[in-house]
Amino acid sequence: MFKTISSIERHIDYVLLLPVFFLLLTGFFSVFIATSHDYPDRVGIVMIQQLAWTAIGLLMALVVMLFSKSFLWKVSPLLYVLGLGLMVLPLIYFDAGLVSSTGAKNWVTLGGATLFQPSEFMKITYILILAVVTVWYQEQFPQVSIARDLKLLGLYGLLTVPVFILLGLQKDLGTSLVFLAILSGIILLSGVSWRLILPVVGGFAAGIAGFLWVFTQSWGKDFFFNLGMDTYQINRISAWLDPFAYAEGISYQQTQSMIAIGSGGLTGKGFNVIDLNIPVRESDMIFTVIAENFGFIGSSLLLILYLLLIYRMLKITLVSNNRFYVYISSGFIMMILFHIFENIGAAIGLLPLTGIPLPFISQGGSSLVTNLIGVGLVLSMSFQQSLEQEQRLS
Repeated sequence: MFKTISSIERHIDYVLLLPVFFLLLTGFFSVFIATSHDYPDRVGIVMIQQLAWTAIGLLMALVVMLFSKSFLWKVSPLLYVLGLGLMVLPLIYFDAGLVSSTGAKNWVTLGGATLFQPSEFMKITYILILAVVTVWYQEQFPQVSIARDLKLLGLYGLLTVPVFILLGLQKDLGTSLVFLAILSGIILLSGVSWRLILPVVGGFAAGIAGFLWVFTQSWGKDFFFNLGMDTYQINRISAWLDPFAYAEGISYQQTQSMIAIGSGGLTGKGFNVIDLNIPVRESDMIFTVIAENFGFIGSSLLLILYLLLIYRMLKITLVSNNRFYVYISSGFIMMILFHIFENIGAAIGLLPLTGIPLPFISQGGSSLVTNLIGVGLVLSMSFQQSLEQEQRLS
Protein backbone atom coordinates (compact mmCIF):
# COMPACT_ATOMS: atom_id res chain seq x y z
CA MET A 1 0.00 0.00 0.00
CA PHE A 2 2.75 2.44 1.02
CA LYS A 3 4.65 1.57 -2.15
CA THR A 4 1.56 2.48 -4.22
CA ILE A 5 1.12 5.77 -2.39
CA SER A 6 4.79 6.58 -2.88
CA SER A 7 4.48 5.80 -6.59
CA ILE A 8 1.49 8.14 -6.93
CA GLU A 9 3.23 10.95 -5.03
CA ARG A 10 6.24 10.69 -7.32
CA HIS A 11 4.09 11.57 -10.32
CA ILE A 12 2.14 14.48 -8.83
CA ASP A 13 2.90 17.88 -10.36
CA TYR A 14 3.57 19.91 -7.22
CA VAL A 15 4.56 22.95 -9.29
CA LEU A 16 0.92 23.16 -10.43
CA LEU A 17 -0.38 22.64 -6.91
CA LEU A 18 1.77 25.42 -5.42
CA PRO A 19 -0.20 28.41 -6.82
CA VAL A 20 -3.46 26.52 -6.12
CA PHE A 21 -2.40 26.13 -2.48
CA PHE A 22 -1.66 29.85 -2.06
CA LEU A 23 -4.90 30.80 -3.81
CA LEU A 24 -6.87 28.54 -1.46
CA LEU A 25 -5.02 30.02 1.52
CA THR A 26 -5.77 33.54 0.31
CA GLY A 27 -9.41 32.60 -0.14
CA PHE A 28 -9.63 31.10 3.33
CA PHE A 29 -8.33 34.26 5.03
CA SER A 30 -10.40 36.53 2.79
CA VAL A 31 -13.60 34.65 3.59
CA PHE A 32 -12.70 34.81 7.29
CA ILE A 33 -12.24 38.59 7.14
CA ALA A 34 -15.48 39.14 5.22
CA THR A 35 -17.52 36.83 7.45
CA SER A 36 -16.09 38.13 10.73
CA HIS A 37 -17.25 41.63 9.80
CA ASP A 38 -20.56 40.86 8.11
CA TYR A 39 -21.75 37.71 9.94
CA PRO A 40 -19.72 37.51 13.18
CA ASP A 41 -22.10 34.97 14.70
CA ARG A 42 -21.56 32.56 11.78
CA VAL A 43 -17.76 32.71 11.41
CA GLY A 44 -17.17 29.23 12.81
CA ILE A 45 -19.82 27.55 10.66
CA VAL A 46 -18.73 29.31 7.47
CA MET A 47 -15.04 28.48 7.96
CA ILE A 48 -15.76 24.83 8.77
CA GLN A 49 -17.89 24.62 5.62
CA GLN A 50 -15.13 26.22 3.56
CA LEU A 51 -12.58 23.78 4.93
CA ALA A 52 -14.91 20.85 4.26
CA TRP A 53 -15.53 21.91 0.66
CA THR A 54 -11.79 22.40 0.15
CA ALA A 55 -11.09 18.91 1.49
CA ILE A 56 -13.79 17.39 -0.74
CA GLY A 57 -12.48 19.29 -3.76
CA LEU A 58 -8.87 18.20 -3.15
CA LEU A 59 -9.97 14.59 -2.69
CA MET A 60 -11.93 14.68 -5.94
CA ALA A 61 -8.96 16.31 -7.69
CA LEU A 62 -6.77 13.44 -6.51
CA VAL A 63 -9.26 10.87 -7.79
CA VAL A 64 -9.65 12.61 -11.15
CA MET A 65 -5.86 12.81 -11.44
CA LEU A 66 -5.77 8.99 -11.61
CA PHE A 67 -8.19 8.84 -14.57
CA SER A 68 -6.66 7.69 -17.84
CA LYS A 69 -7.37 9.24 -21.24
CA SER A 70 -9.44 6.24 -22.29
CA PHE A 71 -11.59 6.39 -19.16
CA LEU A 72 -12.23 10.13 -19.54
CA TRP A 73 -13.14 9.56 -23.18
CA LYS A 74 -15.68 6.86 -22.33
CA VAL A 75 -17.28 8.57 -19.33
CA SER A 76 -17.60 12.08 -20.82
CA PRO A 77 -20.92 11.49 -22.68
CA LEU A 78 -22.44 9.97 -19.54
CA LEU A 79 -21.28 12.90 -17.43
CA TYR A 80 -22.76 15.34 -19.95
CA VAL A 81 -26.18 13.66 -19.76
CA LEU A 82 -25.92 13.53 -15.95
CA GLY A 83 -25.04 17.23 -15.90
CA LEU A 84 -28.12 18.13 -17.94
CA GLY A 85 -30.27 16.09 -15.57
CA LEU A 86 -28.83 17.86 -12.53
CA MET A 87 -29.49 21.25 -14.12
CA VAL A 88 -33.22 20.47 -14.12
CA LEU A 89 -33.25 20.14 -10.31
CA PRO A 90 -33.04 23.89 -9.47
CA LEU A 91 -36.21 24.45 -11.51
CA ILE A 92 -38.03 22.07 -9.15
CA TYR A 93 -36.21 22.39 -5.83
CA PHE A 94 -35.55 26.06 -5.15
CA ASP A 95 -35.88 28.62 -2.40
CA ALA A 96 -38.37 31.38 -3.22
CA GLY A 97 -36.55 33.89 -1.04
CA LEU A 98 -33.22 33.20 -2.73
CA VAL A 99 -34.82 33.48 -6.16
CA SER A 100 -36.41 36.78 -5.15
CA SER A 101 -33.05 38.25 -4.05
CA THR A 102 -30.89 36.94 -6.91
CA GLY A 103 -33.44 36.68 -9.73
CA ALA A 104 -32.18 33.20 -10.68
CA LYS A 105 -33.17 29.59 -9.97
CA ASN A 106 -29.67 28.15 -10.10
CA TRP A 107 -29.32 26.55 -6.65
CA VAL A 108 -30.81 23.26 -5.47
CA THR A 109 -32.57 23.81 -2.13
CA LEU A 110 -34.13 21.05 -0.03
CA GLY A 111 -35.72 21.50 3.37
CA GLY A 112 -34.52 25.08 3.57
CA ALA A 113 -30.90 24.04 3.00
CA THR A 114 -29.12 25.33 -0.10
CA LEU A 115 -27.13 22.35 -1.36
CA PHE A 116 -25.27 22.98 -4.62
CA GLN A 117 -25.29 24.73 -8.00
CA PRO A 118 -25.52 22.13 -10.81
CA SER A 119 -24.37 24.55 -13.52
CA GLU A 120 -20.92 24.61 -11.88
CA PHE A 121 -20.57 20.84 -12.31
CA MET A 122 -21.92 21.19 -15.85
CA LYS A 123 -18.99 23.43 -16.82
CA ILE A 124 -16.56 20.52 -16.45
CA THR A 125 -18.78 18.02 -18.26
CA TYR A 126 -19.33 20.55 -21.05
CA ILE A 127 -15.57 20.94 -21.50
CA LEU A 128 -15.13 17.17 -21.60
CA ILE A 129 -17.88 16.53 -24.17
CA LEU A 130 -16.62 19.34 -26.42
CA ALA A 131 -13.14 17.82 -26.29
CA VAL A 132 -14.47 14.34 -27.16
CA VAL A 133 -16.62 15.59 -30.05
CA THR A 134 -13.85 17.77 -31.48
CA VAL A 135 -11.23 15.03 -31.52
CA TRP A 136 -13.71 12.43 -32.83
CA TYR A 137 -14.90 14.72 -35.62
CA GLN A 138 -11.39 15.70 -36.69
CA GLU A 139 -10.40 12.03 -36.91
CA GLN A 140 -13.51 11.14 -38.89
CA PHE A 141 -13.22 14.10 -41.27
CA PRO A 142 -9.55 15.08 -41.61
CA GLN A 143 -10.06 17.00 -44.88
CA VAL A 144 -10.31 20.73 -44.08
CA SER A 145 -13.18 22.63 -45.72
CA ILE A 146 -15.84 25.21 -44.95
CA ALA A 147 -18.54 22.52 -45.11
CA ARG A 148 -16.62 20.43 -42.55
CA ASP A 149 -16.27 23.40 -40.22
CA LEU A 150 -19.98 24.21 -40.51
CA LYS A 151 -20.89 20.66 -39.52
CA LEU A 152 -18.54 20.85 -36.54
CA LEU A 153 -20.16 24.12 -35.45
CA GLY A 154 -23.51 22.40 -35.83
CA LEU A 155 -22.39 19.65 -33.45
CA TYR A 156 -21.24 22.30 -30.97
CA GLY A 157 -24.67 23.88 -31.28
CA LEU A 158 -26.45 20.60 -30.55
CA LEU A 159 -24.42 20.21 -27.37
CA THR A 160 -24.74 23.85 -26.31
CA VAL A 161 -28.43 24.59 -26.95
CA PRO A 162 -29.76 22.27 -24.18
CA VAL A 163 -27.37 23.90 -21.70
CA PHE A 164 -28.45 27.41 -22.72
CA ILE A 165 -32.14 26.48 -22.58
CA LEU A 166 -31.76 25.26 -19.00
CA LEU A 167 -29.71 28.34 -18.06
CA GLY A 168 -32.41 30.49 -19.64
CA LEU A 169 -35.08 28.78 -17.56
CA GLN A 170 -32.89 29.35 -14.51
CA LYS A 171 -32.45 33.01 -15.59
CA ASP A 172 -28.70 32.70 -15.04
CA LEU A 173 -27.13 35.02 -17.59
CA GLY A 174 -23.75 35.19 -15.84
CA THR A 175 -23.14 31.45 -16.02
CA SER A 176 -24.24 31.32 -19.66
CA LEU A 177 -21.42 33.75 -20.46
CA VAL A 178 -18.93 31.30 -18.91
CA PHE A 179 -20.16 28.53 -21.22
CA LEU A 180 -19.88 30.93 -24.15
CA ALA A 181 -16.25 31.67 -23.18
CA ILE A 182 -15.46 27.95 -22.99
CA LEU A 183 -17.07 27.33 -26.38
CA SER A 184 -15.20 30.26 -27.95
CA GLY A 185 -11.86 28.90 -26.75
CA ILE A 186 -12.56 25.42 -28.12
CA ILE A 187 -13.72 26.83 -31.48
CA LEU A 188 -10.56 28.91 -31.87
CA LEU A 189 -8.35 25.87 -31.20
CA SER A 190 -10.41 23.48 -33.33
CA GLY A 191 -9.16 25.05 -36.54
CA VAL A 192 -12.51 26.42 -37.71
CA SER A 193 -11.90 28.82 -40.62
CA TRP A 194 -11.62 32.50 -39.84
CA ARG A 195 -14.02 33.09 -42.73
CA LEU A 196 -16.68 31.65 -40.43
CA ILE A 197 -15.41 33.07 -37.15
CA LEU A 198 -14.94 36.72 -38.17
CA PRO A 199 -18.55 37.30 -39.33
CA VAL A 200 -19.84 35.78 -36.08
CA VAL A 201 -17.48 37.90 -33.97
CA GLY A 202 -18.39 40.99 -35.98
CA GLY A 203 -22.10 40.27 -35.65
CA PHE A 204 -21.72 39.67 -31.92
CA ALA A 205 -19.85 42.97 -31.45
CA ALA A 206 -22.45 44.81 -33.52
CA GLY A 207 -25.21 43.20 -31.48
CA ILE A 208 -23.65 44.38 -28.20
CA ALA A 209 -23.16 47.89 -29.59
CA GLY A 210 -26.77 47.95 -30.83
CA PHE A 211 -28.05 46.66 -27.51
CA LEU A 212 -26.19 49.35 -25.56
CA TRP A 213 -27.38 52.08 -27.93
CA VAL A 214 -31.02 51.05 -27.50
CA PHE A 215 -30.60 50.58 -23.75
CA THR A 216 -29.25 54.12 -23.27
CA GLN A 217 -32.18 55.71 -25.09
CA SER A 218 -35.00 57.22 -23.03
CA TRP A 219 -37.31 54.42 -24.15
CA GLY A 220 -34.69 51.64 -24.10
CA LYS A 221 -35.32 50.15 -20.67
CA ASP A 222 -39.06 49.96 -21.24
CA PHE A 223 -38.41 48.37 -24.63
CA PHE A 224 -36.31 45.55 -23.16
CA PHE A 225 -38.67 45.10 -20.21
CA ASN A 226 -41.58 44.63 -22.62
CA LEU A 227 -39.49 42.08 -24.50
CA GLY A 228 -39.26 40.02 -21.31
CA MET A 229 -35.96 41.18 -19.83
CA ASP A 230 -35.99 40.85 -16.03
CA THR A 231 -35.94 43.97 -13.89
CA TYR A 232 -32.86 42.85 -11.96
CA GLN A 233 -30.93 42.48 -15.24
CA ILE A 234 -31.99 45.96 -16.37
CA ASN A 235 -30.93 47.34 -13.00
CA ARG A 236 -27.51 45.68 -13.18
CA ILE A 237 -26.80 47.14 -16.61
CA SER A 238 -28.01 50.59 -15.50
CA ALA A 239 -25.76 50.40 -12.44
CA TRP A 240 -22.80 49.44 -14.61
CA LEU A 241 -23.27 52.22 -17.17
CA ASP A 242 -23.60 55.00 -14.58
CA PRO A 243 -22.86 53.55 -11.13
CA PHE A 244 -22.57 56.73 -9.07
CA ALA A 245 -25.88 58.03 -10.39
CA TYR A 246 -27.53 55.10 -8.57
CA ALA A 247 -25.08 54.90 -5.67
CA GLU A 248 -27.84 54.94 -3.05
CA GLY A 249 -29.88 52.28 -4.80
CA ILE A 250 -29.26 49.67 -7.49
CA SER A 251 -25.51 50.35 -7.84
CA TYR A 252 -24.79 50.54 -4.10
CA GLN A 253 -22.82 47.27 -4.17
CA GLN A 254 -20.65 48.25 -7.12
CA THR A 255 -19.91 51.82 -6.00
CA GLN A 256 -19.03 50.63 -2.50
CA SER A 257 -16.78 48.04 -4.10
CA MET A 258 -14.90 50.65 -6.15
CA ILE A 259 -14.50 52.95 -3.15
CA ALA A 260 -13.21 50.07 -0.99
CA ILE A 261 -10.67 49.00 -3.61
CA GLY A 262 -9.44 52.57 -4.02
CA SER A 263 -9.21 53.07 -0.26
CA GLY A 264 -6.72 50.21 0.00
CA GLY A 265 -4.09 52.30 -1.71
CA LEU A 266 -0.68 50.80 -2.41
CA THR A 267 -0.18 48.55 0.60
CA GLY A 268 -3.69 48.26 2.07
CA LYS A 269 -5.11 49.02 5.50
CA GLY A 270 -3.78 45.87 7.14
CA PHE A 271 -5.16 42.43 7.94
CA ASN A 272 -8.83 42.31 8.98
CA VAL A 273 -9.43 46.04 8.55
CA ILE A 274 -12.70 46.85 6.76
CA ASP A 275 -14.42 50.23 6.83
CA LEU A 276 -17.13 49.94 4.19
CA ASN A 277 -20.26 47.83 3.94
CA ILE A 278 -20.40 45.75 0.73
CA PRO A 279 -23.21 43.21 0.17
CA VAL A 280 -22.16 39.63 -0.61
CA ARG A 281 -18.54 40.54 0.16
CA GLU A 282 -17.65 36.94 0.98
CA SER A 283 -18.60 35.68 -2.49
CA ASP A 284 -19.05 37.88 -5.55
CA MET A 285 -17.12 40.81 -4.03
CA ILE A 286 -14.28 38.93 -2.33
CA PHE A 287 -11.72 40.89 -4.36
CA THR A 288 -12.66 44.02 -2.41
CA VAL A 289 -11.46 42.33 0.80
CA ILE A 290 -8.04 41.63 -0.73
CA ALA A 291 -7.71 45.11 -2.21
CA GLU A 292 -8.84 46.93 0.94
CA ASN A 293 -6.66 44.86 3.28
CA PHE A 294 -3.55 44.42 1.14
CA GLY A 295 -3.83 47.19 -1.44
CA PHE A 296 -2.45 47.29 -4.96
CA ILE A 297 0.53 45.12 -4.03
CA GLY A 298 -1.63 42.36 -2.56
CA SER A 299 -4.02 42.49 -5.52
CA SER A 300 -1.07 42.26 -7.93
CA LEU A 301 0.32 39.25 -6.08
CA LEU A 302 -3.07 37.57 -6.45
CA LEU A 303 -2.99 38.12 -10.22
CA ILE A 304 0.58 36.78 -10.34
CA LEU A 305 -0.61 33.58 -8.65
CA TYR A 306 -3.28 33.20 -11.33
CA LEU A 307 -0.69 33.82 -14.05
CA LEU A 308 1.61 31.17 -12.58
CA LEU A 309 -1.26 28.68 -12.44
CA ILE A 310 -2.28 29.32 -16.05
CA TYR A 311 1.36 29.23 -17.24
CA ARG A 312 1.90 25.86 -15.59
CA MET A 313 -1.33 24.46 -17.04
CA LEU A 314 -0.28 25.62 -20.52
CA LYS A 315 3.15 24.03 -20.11
CA ILE A 316 1.64 20.70 -19.02
CA THR A 317 -0.74 20.82 -21.97
CA LEU A 318 2.04 21.42 -24.50
CA VAL A 319 4.19 18.63 -23.07
CA SER A 320 1.29 16.16 -23.18
CA ASN A 321 1.17 16.43 -27.00
CA ASN A 322 -2.35 14.99 -27.02
CA ARG A 323 -5.27 16.71 -28.75
CA PHE A 324 -7.87 15.43 -26.30
CA TYR A 325 -5.91 16.83 -23.38
CA VAL A 326 -5.27 20.09 -25.23
CA TYR A 327 -9.00 20.75 -25.65
CA ILE A 328 -9.77 19.82 -22.04
CA SER A 329 -7.03 22.06 -20.67
CA SER A 330 -7.90 24.93 -23.02
CA GLY A 331 -11.57 24.81 -22.02
CA PHE A 332 -10.66 24.88 -18.33
CA ILE A 333 -8.19 27.73 -18.82
CA MET A 334 -10.82 29.76 -20.69
CA MET A 335 -13.26 29.10 -17.85
CA ILE A 336 -10.78 30.28 -15.20
CA LEU A 337 -9.74 33.33 -17.24
CA PHE A 338 -13.34 34.42 -17.78
CA HIS A 339 -14.13 34.04 -14.08
CA ILE A 340 -11.13 36.16 -13.11
CA PHE A 341 -11.81 38.81 -15.76
CA GLU A 342 -15.53 39.08 -15.01
CA ASN A 343 -15.28 38.98 -11.20
CA ILE A 344 -12.49 41.54 -10.86
CA GLY A 345 -13.85 43.58 -13.78
CA ALA A 346 -17.21 43.87 -12.02
CA ALA A 347 -15.56 44.77 -8.70
CA ILE A 348 -13.65 47.69 -10.27
CA GLY A 349 -16.64 48.83 -12.34
CA LEU A 350 -15.27 47.75 -15.71
CA LEU A 351 -18.00 45.15 -16.27
CA PRO A 352 -21.58 44.67 -15.04
CA LEU A 353 -22.24 42.43 -12.06
CA THR A 354 -23.16 38.87 -13.04
CA GLY A 355 -22.62 36.91 -9.82
CA ILE A 356 -19.49 35.13 -11.08
CA PRO A 357 -17.24 33.92 -8.20
CA LEU A 358 -13.46 34.43 -8.06
CA PRO A 359 -11.77 31.02 -8.60
CA PHE A 360 -10.41 29.34 -5.44
CA ILE A 361 -11.12 32.53 -3.43
CA SER A 362 -14.87 33.13 -3.11
CA GLN A 363 -16.96 31.39 -0.50
CA GLY A 364 -19.06 28.52 -1.84
CA GLY A 365 -18.71 24.81 -2.30
CA SER A 366 -19.95 24.27 -5.86
CA SER A 367 -17.49 26.66 -7.50
CA LEU A 368 -14.57 25.59 -5.30
CA VAL A 369 -15.07 21.86 -5.89
CA THR A 370 -15.57 22.40 -9.64
CA ASN A 371 -12.35 24.39 -9.93
CA LEU A 372 -10.41 21.74 -8.04
CA ILE A 373 -11.84 19.02 -10.28
CA GLY A 374 -10.56 21.05 -13.23
CA VAL A 375 -7.14 21.16 -11.59
CA GLY A 376 -7.42 17.39 -11.18
CA LEU A 377 -7.96 17.03 -14.93
CA VAL A 378 -4.78 18.98 -15.65
CA LEU A 379 -2.93 16.97 -12.99
CA SER A 380 -4.13 13.84 -14.80
CA MET A 381 -2.35 15.00 -17.95
CA SER A 382 0.91 15.44 -16.07
CA PHE A 383 0.38 12.21 -14.14
CA GLN A 384 -0.23 10.10 -17.24
CA GLN A 385 2.71 11.72 -19.04
CA SER A 386 5.01 10.97 -16.10
CA LEU A 387 3.82 7.35 -15.97
CA GLU A 388 4.46 6.90 -19.71
CA GLN A 389 7.97 8.32 -19.39
CA GLU A 390 8.74 5.99 -16.47
CA GLN A 391 7.46 2.97 -18.41
CA ARG A 392 9.62 3.87 -21.44
CA LEU A 393 12.73 4.16 -19.25
CA SER A 394 12.10 0.92 -17.33
